[in-house]
Order: sequence, then C-alpha cells, then structure tokens
Amino acid sequence: MSESPRDHILRLRKEISEHEELYRKKHAPKISDFDFDKLVDQLADLERAHPMFAGPDLGIGDDKSEGFQQADHKAPMLSLDNTYDEAEFRAFGDRLYKTLGGTGLEFVVEPKIDGVAVSLTFEKGKFVRAVTRGNGARGDDVTANVSLIREIPRTLKSAPDFLEVRGEIYMELTEFQRLNQLREAEGEALYANPRNLAAGTLKLLDSAEAQRRRLSIVCYGLGACEPSSAFASLKEFKQQLEQWGFPIRDDIDVQQGVDAAWKAIQQLDILRRDLPFPTDGAVVKVNRLEDQRRAGTTSKFPHWAVAFKFPPDQASTILRKISMQVGRTGAITPVAELDPVLLAGSTVARATLHNADEIARKDIREGDTVRIQKAGEIIPQVLGVVLEKRPADAKPFDFEARLKELDLDAARDGEEAAYKLRAPSREMKIRRLVHFASKQCLDIDGLGDAVAEQLVDSELVNVPVDALGITPPQWRILDGFKEKSVDNMMAGLEQAKQRELWRAIHALGIPNVGMQTAKDLSRHFKSMDKLESAQTGDLLITKVGKKGGVSYESVISGVGIEVSESILSFFSDPNHRDWVKAMRTAGLNLVEAAAAGSVDGVSGKTFVLTGTLPTLGRDEARDLIEKAGGKVSGSVSKNTHYVVAGEEAGSKLTKAQELGVAILDEASLRALLGN
Repeated sequence: MSESPRDHILRLRKEISEHEELYRKKHAPKISDFDFDKLVDQLADLERAHPMFAGPDLGIGDDKSEGFQQADHKAPMLSLDNTYDEAEFRAFGDRLYKTLGGTGLEFVVEPKIDGVAVSLTFEKGKFVRAVTRGNGARGDDVTANVSLIREIPRTLKSAPDFLEVRGEIYMELTEFQRLNQLREAEGEALYANPRNLAAGTLKLLDSAEAQRRRLSIVCYGLGACEPSSAFASLKEFKQQLEQWGFPIRDDIDVQQGVDAAWKAIQQLDILRRDLPFPTDGAVVKVNRLEDQRRAGTTSKFPHWAVAFKFPPDQASTILRKISMQVGRTGAITPVAELDPVLLAGSTVARATLHNADEIARKDIREGDTVRIQKAGEIIPQVLGVVLEKRPADAKPFDFEARLKELDLDAARDGEEAAYKLRAPSREMKIRRLVHFASKQCLDIDGLGDAVAEQLVDSELVNVPVDALGITPPQWRILDGFKEKSVDNMMAGLEQAKQRELWRAIHALGIPNVGMQTAKDLSRHFKSMDKLESAQTGDLLITKVGKKGGVSYESVISGVGIEVSESILSFFSDPNHRDWVKAMRTAGLNLVEAAAAGSVDGVSGKTFVLTGTLPTLGRDEARDLIEKAGGKVSGSVSKNTHYVVAGEEAGSKLTKAQELGVAILDEASLRALLGN
C-alpha cells in the first residue's frame, strides 16, 4: 500500500528532527545540507497540500545546548533562505525589485562560511557577551570560549552605546588538519569536518580543552544598534568593523543589480578554492540598511538576503580496500582506501565509511567504483556505488570476517553501530599508559611513549595501574634504565601515589571526562568509592513535565546527560572496576583531602576568573585558589562567591554585578589567599 499523506508527513517530521539533532546537538550529521534542505522542502510542500495534517514548528536551526546560560538577542538573529540555482536567485531579485521599486539596488556578496553564527554584544564600546543564534530570539552564552579568539577586539573607540556584531566562528583548514594529525597519531577516529569541530569546541564546558583548539571568526552583520542611525549601509558598517580591528571578508566589491550579483556569485565559486576556511556557498545581501528595513522579514528569514548554495564537489574513483582503524577506546572505524583522485583542489586517497551498517546499507564492496563527496567536508565521504562499473567478481563485504582476518577480537558495543575490541590492542595499551602518566593525570616524569612501548612489549604492563607495582629489578631490564634512572622513576611513582583524587579520576580515561570535569567530580563525590558506586540520581535530576515529557537537570555543573552516561557505563564494566581495585592495592590516593593550604574564606567557595590579571596567569590563579581549598568555575551563577576580574573583563563581570557577586582584583585575591 502506498503511504498516506498523514503518515508521510509524520515520517518526514521524525526524520528531519533526527537529522537536526545530529547536526545541531551532536555535531555529527549523516546527510549533506542539500539533502536536508530537500527533506524540509518536501515536508513544506506536503503540509501546504494537506494543512489538516500539518504539525507544530520543528525548531530547525535552534542550537541551544544543555549546560549553558542563555541570553536574548536584542534584534532577532534570523537564518537565511537557501537557493540552489540561477532561476531561484533571480526570483529573489525580482521580489526585491517589486518591493523596493525601480532600479539601483546594491548588493554585498560574501563567502558563506560553514561555521557557527554568533552575536557579539558591546556596551559603551566594551565587549560584554557572545551568544549563539539559538532559536533566533535567544541563544547560548558562549562568552568564555569566544573570549579565547584573540582577533576579537575587547574595546571599541567611538562606538555606538549599544552594538550587536554578527559573525561566523569557524576553524581554519590548517588547524583542523593539525588536530586530525594528532588524532591519527593517537589512533583515534578523525574529526569529520571543521564545521562540526568548531561547533563542538564552542560548546565545550572543559575550558582547558577549548584552549587547545584554535577558533577564528569573520564578522559581517549588524544586529541591534543604538543609535539606529549610526550606519547607512552594510559596506559602511564593515569598513568601520575593519577599523576597529574585527576580521572581515571583502573579497568582492558592492555589486549594482542582480546581473552583477549573479556574476559575483560565479566569481566567488572560483575564489573559494583558495580560502583558508570551509565555505559552501555565497551570501547575497542588500547593501543599504534603509532598503533592508523596507524589504522586511518573515519570522525566520530576511527578505533582503539569501544564501546561494554551491553544488557539492564530487568525483568517482575505485575503492581498492577497506581497512580498519582502531581508536584509543577500542572503537573500530572502517576506512576506504581509494585510487587517488583530485577533489575540490586536493588529492584524496582515503574516505570514511562510518561503520558496518553504513557499508551494508550502501552495499559497498572492494573493487567498486564509488562516488565520493566533499560538501564542506575535509574528510570525504563515500556517497554510493556506480553499479554499472561493479566488477563481476566483487563480493559483499563481510565486516566480521575482516575483523577475524586482522585478528581483531571485537563486538558491537550495546546498541551502538560501532564495533569495539573486547580486549585492548598493543597500541591501545600504550596510549592508555601514556595518558595515565601524563602531566594532566598522575604526572609520572620519564614515563613517555618510548618507555610505555617497552613496558607493554615486555608484558610488565597490561593495564596502566600495573606501572605502579613495577619493581627496581624489572625497571633495570629496560633499555636506558641505569641505577640513577631507576631511583628517579621509583621516587616519581611514589609521588604519583600521593597525587590529588581528580588526577586518578582523569587517569582512568573515562570518555567525555576531561581534567576540569575530573576536578568537579572529585569535589562532589570526595572519594573514588562514591564515584564508582554513583547511580543516575547522583548525577541527574529527572523532571516530568505536565504533558508527561521527561527532562534532566545536572546535579554537578557541566556534567550533563552525555557525561553522566559515560561515567555510569564506565563503572558498570567489571574490567574498569578491577582497575580501581588495583589502584587501591597499589596505594594510590583515592580520596579528596582538605587542601593542604586551606584558607578560611576560600575553602569551599566558588570563584570565576575573567579578564587579564596584572601578574598572575589564569592557570596560576586557578592553582592558588584550588590549593587554598576553593573551586574555579567557568560561568557566573547565583552559587558563585567571588569573581576575580582583570583588564578587559567581559560578560562575566556584568553578570556578577547583576547578581551582586563579590568582585576581586588581583591584589584583593592575594589578600584573601594570605599571599
């Protein structure tokens, strides 16, 4: 039976919601923007034809996330309507001519950067806040991570009293490649594309991890402005942005009329190959701000701007082999080994295949001619098979048989699509040991990559905690370990046993638990015993709405649903509980002790750092506070006791003033610490 209109609409709405969740919240889309837009257009057509079955707004484009404070946009932050061909673009121009009348329309044509839209708020010339688009009216306050972008000026000379600067945060291709090289060296699955990584970095609650990734920004638009008459055109505003020091793009001059704008789009399609950031189209906007106001907006899109999407770059080549890449956690990712082919200006020889289900769904076989695509993707994806070119002897790919052939003992991880090793490989054991001994974990000096390889190969270490029990005679059998080296290592191991509890938690390598989260868990649970036996209710408060909907609230700031699930899953594994038992046996400190330098007025108090202090670096200030028994948080709330503010303090200082939180400068902090 054919699908009824009602069932078709319900199926499309469910499918669109799932893809929106993958794109906005998990930063792991499974389809291209083009395919997603086609689904949305198909739903709109069906609901127009059958309005009795139309549902509520799906909230497409809403990027708000759990764990962030939110803030309103003074002027709505609208999305852009998309066009995919010349006829649609010229229809956009025709509508403008009818609305505004006559000729003389001016257009600004810019590259459409594939990143994350933000609004930067300046009051009296001072940077106070950065907010994502969210639902257009209200978004997530991401000031802490945006403040790491040095190109954003903190103060503006001769600025309007109130100003919202709109921009796109992105990750440069070179930075994306640098981070993926590190991932590859660690045997981790590579990041899919710069846009997803930029979005994920912007929403990191672990500020230390965010600092290790470099984000960039291009500013292009005007939100609310007081006085509203400060600028006459977008061109004038962008020139002022450049004078203030904002990064802008001015690759193409103002265009007179739709014909000129269309030629500029074609020109930009050529120029974009050499841009340092991912771009998937061109944005065309009316230049004069008065014309923009006259053209107006819908509830979602401005009538005076449109995004022209370039078709994705595709190529065909032969898939010679499907190889398996093993990550640090044991997850196995299949990779297509291809005959090298030129695609979007670079030579491609490998492409991700995601998982076994994806290979089966597309019936991808070794020897097939496959279509690969870069649609804002740096790591290409295999779209499908050119069946008419399939070799007669090509056999369906047997994922489990290939694992057996490679001697990889793996199984499905619960309901997940990925296969994981049942037991860790040599490389996994080495990476786990290096992490265990790193400076951000137990800080065992001298236990680096080369020593870790020897320990694993000599079977002295199977799980990282084994290193704590290695005797001096065993160390002496390793290359490079003379009497002095052995003495130093034994002293280092004894020191490691006395480290803080958070270091032991971080050393376990719990997925999604970084250094800051480990500190938060340590302060909250006070011992490894309590953390190990934690239940869902110890991490998340379950709330049931009036209509039966279930939501969750974090018990510990920054520990949301994903992190909570990782913690509970980790300690449900008997092997991991054995690790903790071995830590106890080895004499590792597994309790949160009162800070050795605990200071009255600091111990148990929550501090937030903002701006640049005269002599203390942020990490140094954090260490002093934590050694005195205090806690350093990334955001200001009603539970914050002190905000330590330096030069160019931003929205955190403003928030503290609104909440009546005590504000300290460096001298006051030192006095409080007794330093």
